[in-house]
Amino acid sequence: MANYVLVHGAWGGGKPYQRLAAELTQAGHEVLVAALTGLGVRSDELHPGITLTDHIDDVCDQITEAGFDRFVLAGHSYGGMVITGVAARLGARIDALVYIDAFLPGDGESLWDITGDYEHAWYIDSQKFTPGLVAPIGSVDFEPVPGQVGRHPLLTLTEAVRFTGEEARIPRRVYVFASGWEPTPFRRFSDQVQGRDGWEHHDSQSSHFVMADQPEQLFSIMLGLVD
Repeated sequence: MANYVLVHGAWGGGKPYQRLAAELTQAGHEVLVAALTGLGVRSDELHPGITLTDHIDDVCDQITEAGFDRFVLAGHSYGGMVITGVAARLGARIDALVYIDAFLPGDGESLWDITGDYEHAWYIDSQKFTPGLVAPIGSVDFEPVPGQVGRHPLLTLTEAVRFTGEEARIPRRVYVFASGWEPTPFRRFSDQVQGRDGWEHHDSQSSHFVMADQPEQLFSIMLGLVD
């Protein structure tokens, strides 16, 4: 039996992981779908002061509450920022680190640093009337759906991660690239890890939500990490 920790992306919550979590549980594993402050089921806690550190704290605290000693850690999209921060704290306890079409920051990089002009304009312009709270990218006349999708705290997008050396103790790293989604900001990370020592790369013919479009493939990848 293995332990899995699944971290969702920006604006929404953990619902996209529902099928994967159920299948991993049915296969005899323990699964924690992290709940990040102000997002998804915790949308009633949203406020402009939430930082990336707060979300990293959320995951670390929930791992402690779950009683997981060793675990596989996966993050989707913005969740790549969060799992990178968790890895810098708990790397010695992580069996594998999985980026599911996710941002892959280097030391000292924020999500702002690894996105482009289009994203930057959106982050700033969409929070003009809700200071510090960014609307889902590309949305028109956005209205939050409590408990499901809402605005995202801007500070989580501008705070950088810092490496400690702990992240280097993780034995396996995986990148799952959704090649069926264009335009994508994630190709650069896919290209970056291919052929790099210590990395496995998987191409998924899917939209950004690999969990929904290619559930069998993702389940197989995740199971393969505990062989």
